[in-house]
Amino acid sequence: MKSDPRSPAPVFRRDPERTPAPAVFDSPHSGRDYPEDFRPAAPLAILRRTEDAFVEELYASAPAQGAALIGALFPRVYIDPNRALADLDSSMVDGGWPDAAGGEKAQRGIGLIWRVVPPSTAIYDRLLSQAEVRQRIDRYWRPYQDAVDESLAEAHARDGAVWHVNCHSMPSMGDISAGDPGRKRADFVLGDRDGTSCAPEFVQLVEDTLRALGYSVLRNDPFKGVELVRRNGQPDLGRHSLQIEINRALYMNESTIQKSPNFMRLRGDIGVLIERICAFARERARS
Repeated sequence: MKSDPRSPAPVFRRDPERTPAPAVFDSPHSGRDYPEDFRPAAPLAILRRTEDAFVEELYASAPAQGAALIGALFPRVYIDPNRALADLDSSMVDGGWPDAAGGEKAQRGIGLIWRVVPPSTAIYDRLLSQAEVRQRIDRYWRPYQDAVDESLAEAHARDGAVWHVNCHSMPSMGDISAGDPGRKRADFVLGDRDGTSCAPEFVQLVEDTLRALGYSVLRNDPFKGVELVRRNGQPDLGRHSLQIEINRALYMNESTIQKSPNFMRLRGDIGVLIERICAFARERARS
């Protein structure tokens, strides 16, 4: 499916279907609606390797448990809603970009607007215009931030605290772009930016739940959480943010990007996790 770049940004928000819990789940990288004005040089089959395919489906029970669920329908390689505005490679833009600071992700070609599909496949054979970059920010990046901000603010205002889960998937084997080339990854990686983005008991609850379900879990290795966790994780203010990475081999064929027979079992286990998180958030908000 193709989206019209003139239309409102393709971001979905599903509100709680029962008594709300102060919990918000968001999936910024599972979008696969490629806008007509993208015009990449790389083949679609290679671009799709960057998607957190089906993650929004794995967390689909969140609204039924009382949590908000937000997702981007546009692909991260078009513009990445989990990056800061300044994390842009100015050399990609005709005439440069005045707000670019060229952060660590941009230097690796996977900043606000991706330059490469790791390890080295070039996405464009042209420079982007400044108007293109501004349009992507205004119609895609900013509305996604607004949707997350609004859901978190509503929950925090209602309950005095909020627990945010930033939902992702990861390749089963490490690669050079993440600093763990050739390493078999754990089933789940929890990122709390080295203990700074949420209270430790929240991370412990998630880890204990996943281990009890039979999964291997690591913390902050190799993923610690990026912009959405950094910006929204303020535990001293009652705003707790945790990134969860799911190993793609648990639920899909990574080559064909098709669900495996284990998909529904994992979705059920994620449902158990969501239920525990919502119960935890309700209890802690009342205490």
